[in-house]
Amino acid sequence: MYAFPLAASGTVNNIMSLLQQLNVIQYFFTVCPSPCDSKEVTLKKVISSRVPVIEWLSHYNWKHDLMSDIVSGITVAIMHIPQGMAYALLANVPAIVGIYMAFFPVLVYFIFGTSRHNSMGTFAVVCLMTGKAVLEHSDPVYFRSLDTIPMSLNTSTGYSPMQVASTVTFTVAMFQIAMHILKLGAVSAVLSETLVSGFTTGAAIQVTVSQFKDLLGLRIPKFKGYFVVYQTLHAIAENIGSANTAALIISAVTISVTSFNNEVLKPLVAKRSVFPIPIELIAVVLGSTVSYYCNLADNYGVRVVGDIPQGLPSPELPQFALIPAVIVDGLTIAIVSYAVTLSMALIFAQKLNYEIDSNQELLALGLSNIVGSCFHCVSICASLSRSLIQQVVGGKTQVVSLVSCSILVVILLWIGPFFEPLPKSVLASVIVVALKGMLLQVKDLVRFWKLSKMDALIWLITCLSVVVIGIDIGLLAGVAVSLVAILALNFRPYVCLLGRVPSTDMYVDLSRYRQAKQIDGVKIFQYSGGINFATRNIFKASLYELIELNPQKELAYRTKLAQKLENGEDLPKENDVHKITKLKQKVNFNMKCVILDFSMVSYIDPSGISMMKTVVEGFKKLDISVYVCGCNDPVYDMMEKCELIKTLKPSLRVFQSIHDAVNCSSSLFGIALDGGHI
Repeated sequence: MYAFPLAASGTVNNIMSLLQQLNVIQYFFTVCPSPCDSKEVTLKKVISSRVPVIEWLSHYNWKHDLMSDIVSGITVAIMHIPQGMAYALLANVPAIVGIYMAFFPVLVYFIFGTSRHNSMGTFAVVCLMTGKAVLEHSDPVYFRSLDTIPMSLNTSTGYSPMQVASTVTFTVAMFQIAMHILKLGAVSAVLSETLVSGFTTGAAIQVTVSQFKDLLGLRIPKFKGYFVVYQTLHAIAENIGSANTAALIISAVTISVTSFNNEVLKPLVAKRSVFPIPIELIAVVLGSTVSYYCNLADNYGVRVVGDIPQGLPSPELPQFALIPAVIVDGLTIAIVSYAVTLSMALIFAQKLNYEIDSNQELLALGLSNIVGSCFHCVSICASLSRSLIQQVVGGKTQVVSLVSCSILVVILLWIGPFFEPLPKSVLASVIVVALKGMLLQVKDLVRFWKLSKMDALIWLITCLSVVVIGIDIGLLAGVAVSLVAILALNFRPYVCLLGRVPSTDMYVDLSRYRQAKQIDGVKIFQYSGGINFATRNIFKASLYELIELNPQKELAYRTKLAQKLENGEDLPKENDVHKITKLKQKVNFNMKCVILDFSMVSYIDPSGISMMKTVVEGFKKLDISVYVCGCNDPVYDMMEKCELIKTLKPSLRVFQSIHDAVNCSSSLFGIALDGGHI
């Protein structure tokens, strides 16, 4: 049996010392979350807010919920076995690590998590991202054996795959705990639905391509760096002639049977029972049995899982010296795993009418990964398929996880070696079939294209970057394009002129509603967005363009025209009455008031206020009043602080609504509306 270098007692002391140095323990027990900021805060409230299991387990309905949770826990444990082993191989660590991930960190999430239905453990995308880091930073000697990834190798002087994986997990944990302390849960907002869909679709394609070699039984090296999909497909094309027939048959049978179950049997069974057929576990058990009795590895050259240690591993601290090398991987995995986990938690919370604490979820993930890193686990994440099954089968609380862990510990202690002869082609088949849902997200591109060309562009760039270049670059490209899109939208605000619906106090976009009428002598300009140093010129240019008047240009034109009229220069001929009338109208147009609808202005900064002063002063020289209406409190407060109203009154006035401003202009300038009264 493989044993980790450090004894358990020494490790615990080292971990406690490290946490004390990071002030984690002091923060954990002394800082009260925002709901408890009152004089009645007690130690019990602080601890229960940090350790949610104390609160919900004390109110657990043992009679009503226990049996449902037990049944759901058994079902989830059955799913953990094939998925855990399969996804662990994606992370380039031994298959048994997937079972470790379903045990150690899940127990911690049971204590600190706030979602009742998230099934934590392996997740394909997170495992693939970790596998990239493992391949880059592990000693190449560990991957010279193409059949198995050894648990240890005494002749190596570099880092083992499990050491790299645990260090990445620890780095992820540090980022998540730091985000919790700084209350940065909103950072997941940068991962929009569009970006996540494109990212996971691209990652699913990468995962699928990475499984081709096991599906075909090919012995090709693992590639690292960028353009891995191209390199893998090129190597497969060069070696396709040496495909293993036995592995190919196993893959075809496994994929066919599992697909038939998912597409045909599962819907039929669902009508009669909430318990799905554990087809993945059946495939794994049958694959191991057939491989053992037929000796597929020796007789047919089929690659198998190999050594699976029996019993629980001894804890070992991560390789702290490796942290600087994997810090970027840790940050990206921390954000992705949190975003996926929070999304799943919010879906179930909304569906079943309960609340979750997004910031507490960061703490739960961070602490789970700290414990997991001591047992060489990959970073955990919520699984869509397992979480759905957990809820559909009847799971009520995280007691499901406790039941699942109880079953998995039996696997770890006694049954693990049974899966040693399991063909890797079976696990590859399980992965490919499980990824069908994510692969079909490619249809989202059509939906996004119909709804928003910008969203479709974000999806396409993210997905293609992940597939063509790599996961980290793809995520970075997606975030960058999303931020650029947000900035672009800020530089293209929605602006319009409003008109009055006759005999009402409603004012709507003149270009969209035929019934709306523009009020003589009044221009009502609506602007949507913030007014700041970057958008102030856009506001001014849009205003001048829509009302067809630029005060500066108009004043210059008037001055020049007045001089010509006074000197009699370049005037039209006396009989050209039309031209003379047009010149007079240029000087004496009938605009009396410009109303600025600020109901959709979210904020304004001092630069925006400075621009407003310029605009109002320009209109003042033309004897045109400016009314601002519908502004929110922060916008009004900024106008007050900058003394905009005080300085420019009465040329600038503020009203509660557009209708109030129109009423005032009607009274002051004798403007008739609808041919009568307002």
